This record gives sequence, structure tokens and C-alpha cells, in this order.
Amino acid sequence: MTGDPDLAAGDFASWLAESRAAQADDRAIAVPCGDCRACCTSALFVHVGPDESQTLARVPAELLFPAPDMPRGHLVMGYDERGHCPMFRDGECSIYEDRPRTCRQFDCRVFAAAGVEAARPAIAKRARRWSFAYAGQRGRALHDASRAAAAHLREHPECFADGADPANPAHLALLAVETCEQYLDPQGDAHPEGASGETGGAPW
Repeated sequence: MTGDPDLAAGDFASWLAESRAAQADDRAIAVPCGDCRACCTSALFVHVGPDESQTLARVPAELLFPAPDMPRGHLVMGYDERGHCPMFRDGECSIYEDRPRTCRQFDCRVFAAAGVEAARPAIAKRARRWSFAYAGQRGRALHDASRAAAAHLREHPECFADGADPANPAHLALLAVETCEQYLDPQGDAHPEGASGETGGAPW
């Protein structure tokens, strides 16, 4: 047997609905991480918003810096010399219950959903192992549409909202799954340029 075994990512249509609901309600996304800690140890800058009072009360001020190109009060937390989050201690998040919104809503399955390679090798390795199931044909069509959206959006950076980076794989994957229904034709099949053939995939 070669390579690592696949990981069950869940039913695609259910995952998509749950992910969107969590984003809309500003709540944590339930990710079956197991013993993976790739996102905690991959030299990521973590955004902390000014409204995240519980997180701000737990993170030492000296670890936070003004977020570039964002309004006053938005901060980022860096990483240590090993590329680890400074709140990652003894193999676990030391502020898990009060972790930043960025962490609560990070789900590396989005890369598998959109067929996009993550920038950080450890996260990319994990994301490649996710395997979605399909309870019905619509789920498979939505997955195909998410990948079609990502391919199309790569060619059309004008579809990205201000503040989003078309070259950032996470931004690309997120926008692809957010707009995937626009890449279904009236019969519910994936269309490479959206249901009406537009070049602008995003509604904003």
C-alpha cells in the first residue's frame, strides 16, 4: 500500500450546507481533525478581529500586531521560530475554547472541495487525503461545480472582492465553494463558465 489512506470528509452537499451555516452564524465548523495539527504548525498568520474579546483576553498583547491593509483594531498573531502558533503548547491549542474566529472556521476540506492545492505543505498533504461521499446526484454536481468555479476564477481575478487575494489558495477555494451554484446549468450539471456563461463568478 502506498501513500496515506483516504479520510472520510462526509457527504459533500451536507458539508457545503453546514459550512455555509457556520460561516453565516459565526460559529465553529466541526472538522474531524483527529491527531492532525497541521494548521497550528504551518507558519500561518492568524487574524483576530476587534470584536473577539475572549481571544484578546487570552493572547498576550506582545504577540499581536496591526493587520496590514485592514481597519484599526484588526490584528494578526504570528508564529514562533518553528512555524508554530505561539498558543500551541504541548501538542495542543492552549486557548482552544477561546481560539480566534479564523481558527474556529478553518476547514482544510475546502481545498479538496475546490480541487485547490493549499500553500502550506502539511496542510496540502492533509487536504489531499479528504474524500467526499455523495448521497445524491446533486452533491456530486455541486462538487464538480466547485472545481469548475476554482478553475474559472483562476482566470478571472476581477471576481474577487476587495481584500481577497486571487493568488491565495485559501481565498480561491473559499470563493469557489461559495459561488459553486453559479456554475451549475439549468439541468443541475457543472458548467465551466457558470450557468449563463458569464466570466464573473462572484455576485459582489
